Amino acid sequence: FNHRREDDCSAIECYMKQYGVTAQEAYNEFNKHIESSWKDVNEEFLKPTEMPTPVLCRSLNLARVMDVLYREGDGYTHVGKAAKGGITSLLIDPIQI
Repeated sequence: FNHRREDDCSAIECYMKQYGVTAQEAYNEFNKHIESSWKDVNEEFLKPTEMPTPVLCRSLNLARVMDVLYREGDGYTHVGKAAKGGITSLLIDPIQI
């Protein structure tokens, strides 16, 4: 799917070519960066700021959605069980409080 055009390449492929590593090594490295970024986001979110909290929450929620959709591949284009299950449990069968 990703290789329909010759000029298409992913960040993983670029990293593999630049550093001469396998796809799994590239994925592991990207996952380390993602984990570190989440720690930074969460730490910064707890600090006082002049930005209204509702604005920050929207940005944080967008990042959360992107993480859910793209953590295990392209969950937006190719919706899998994880995305369907999350949407179902959130919107169709929510937990009663």
